[in-house]
Amino acid sequence: MERTDIDAMRRIPLVDFLARLGHGPVQRSCNELWYRAPYRNERTPSFRVNVAKQLWYDFGLGKGGDIFTLAGEFLQSDDFMAQAKFIAETVCVPFAMVEKPQFLPEPSEPVFEGVEAVPLLRSPLTEYLVERGIPYAIASRYCCRLNYGVRGKRYFAVGFPNMSGGYEVRSRYFKGCVPPKDVSLVKTGNTTSDVCSVFEGFMDFLSAVTLGLDTGDCLVLNSVANMGKAVKHLDGYGRIDCFLDCDEAGQRALEALKGHYSGRVCDRSTLYDSCKDLNEYLQRTTKKEISII
Repeated sequence: MERTDIDAMRRIPLVDFLARLGHGPVQRSCNELWYRAPYRNERTPSFRVNVAKQLWYDFGLGKGGDIFTLAGEFLQSDDFMAQAKFIAETVCVPFAMVEKPQFLPEPSEPVFEGVEAVPLLRSPLTEYLVERGIPYAIASRYCCRLNYGVRGKRYFAVGFPNMSGGYEVRSRYFKGCVPPKDVSLVKTGNTTSDVCSVFEGFMDFLSAVTLGLDTGDCLVLNSVANMGKAVKHLDGYGRIDCFLDCDEAGQRALEALKGHYSGRVCDRSTLYDSCKDLNEYLQRTTKKEISII
């Protein structure tokens, strides 16, 4: 396959490529289409396609790129040959041997401007959290309000800090990350704990606090893609309790931890095995409306 064939493959519309794989957009905004990430389970769309630039970006993972890197996410492989073959088979075009091009386009990452972290006071943001079962008294202890700009427009959202100075960002309308992407470690206090509980996202962590679960220290992955970053924080604990999502990604993360820590890992998902995650369990089992304090 000649370089021109590689270029032709890269010009295949990402929308058509995703449609062939059975995925359609759930929101439209000018030249941007929003999807639920097609290679993992999520309820709030955090996967963006820039139609004009033919680039994608996954705010949940903090990753993006062109059609080849997107194929790599489906395959969980960096093998360029495998990516090209997958694309060819998906769109039904002939496939031949290719060489990886020397230069690849940079991921289409959002640029957050003027990021400001301030205390989380009563607002539509805390009303959104209450709808998710999280009372203001708990949310304000661990979260902040993030004020930020994108392309000259100002926005605000709930911010949850990570270990590298970045933030997980949530609102009723947006789910993303102010980079750098990393895990979050929440200590129970000044005393040393032998137990660390692992959560996929901070909504599940806040749910555990709301439910009064005995969690010890808490590690929030902020994405199962951060498993490699979690290890250095977990090594010193005698027991690792996992409150991960009841889906394929959560199961893979659990098995990865069991493979690394063996008998130290305890699966706590039986508490909410009829739900997707701990936050859904909290919403289902909350008997009375939690008022904003």
